Amino acid sequence: MRFSPWHFISRILALVCGLALAAAAHAMPQQALVELAEQMQPAVIEQLGELVRIESGSRQPAGLAQMADVLEARLQALGMQVERHQATAGVGADILVATIHGSGSARIMLQGYMDTVYGPGILDEQPYKVDGNRIQGPGSADDKGGLALMLGALHMARATNWSDFDTVTVLVNPDHEVGSPGSRDLIADLASRHDVVLSFEPGAVGADAASHTLLLGAAGVGNARLEVTGQAAHAGDAPSEGRNALYELAQQLLATRDIATQVDGASLQWTVAQTDGNPSGQVPASAHAVADVRITEAGADKALAAALKTQVQGGQMVPGTEVSVKLDMLRPLYQATNESRALAEKAQAIYRELDLKLTLVPMARIGTDAAFSAQSGQAAVVAGLGLAGAGYHAHDEYADADSIVPRLYLTMRLLQEIGAGR
Repeated sequence: MRFSPWHFISRILALVCGLALAAAAHAMPQQALVELAEQMQPAVIEQLGELVRIESGSRQPAGLAQMADVLEARLQALGMQVERHQATAGVGADILVATIHGSGSARIMLQGYMDTVYGPGILDEQPYKVDGNRIQGPGSADDKGGLALMLGALHMARATNWSDFDTVTVLVNPDHEVGSPGSRDLIADLASRHDVVLSFEPGAVGADAASHTLLLGAAGVGNARLEVTGQAAHAGDAPSEGRNALYELAQQLLATRDIATQVDGASLQWTVAQTDGNPSGQVPASAHAVADVRITEAGADKALAAALKTQVQGGQMVPGTEVSVKLDMLRPLYQATNESRALAEKAQAIYRELDLKLTLVPMARIGTDAAFSAQSGQAAVVAGLGLAGAGYHAHDEYADADSIVPRLYLTMRLLQEIGAGR
């Protein structure tokens, strides 16, 4: 069989193109960045230890102020200009906003939070310690691990003289764990002025390998409040003259226990129930309950609110009582846009450089401040870039030290790609 020279040339071109496509599909890691990330790991662990040793529950102003002081000093040492904005609600703690300018065009915002769910004295019960690859302590993963990682990535950016950006903004708020009531407006406003927002909250809650996940969706979070008004009376001498609000509340809780099963994309769990200050010898005249609500589909909150109202208006077990219910959403639903998904897929390609798999979680039943960042639709938002971990909000919380190097590498490579407009 005879072949023309053009046949061999076409075969060679096909082979070259195939090799190029294969290389693009699985690019080699930037070894210098890998080595720099490895060198940064001890500093990240040390920084994380310093942060975890500060008790900074959402209602602990002294601890939050100490966190803000430490973070401000670290950000200033990186050459950033730091401003403090007092949160508009809560205990009056400060929101940190740090900025630095480069020579490129990309506007990038990095966000995390400094508060935890834990109360005073938690370090006595749950002290900071490193046990193998587990960095243990309150907030170690959620979200002090994210803050330490963010600072480490910024150190890498400075060490590599990366300046391919117009502005990098760092926002750290003090009230995430109570719904970000005093910072949500500032988060949304700043995010609307940026092209990309990278959220350093931890990945999917409960995942075995959270270092290998990013979030494409997170639940809207709200509270349903059920209120009952009755009539007080002497509990021993004349109970029949009262209208027991607690009995009616219990009836309504049972009647609405499974109501979210009627609504696609909604969940409801009653978590608080109490009378409103009456003594034990008095038939309670008022009582209320609060439920945790999670929304994973747009519009499900309105459908759930309507179902609740229909149920409680269907009649009272205790005659003469009045019942009302209200649902308030504290944090909106986060769903990745096409631009956000493209950025997350870029992160997947970067992980492949390290021979690691990155799973994109379609929807997690956690709340994220990235939802406020995504409200305007201006920025591409990727959530869950923080360290791996487990036991969030519990007494065995830990961050996985093995996730530090890949997460540092991922963050720095994402910054490079964003800055280059790729």
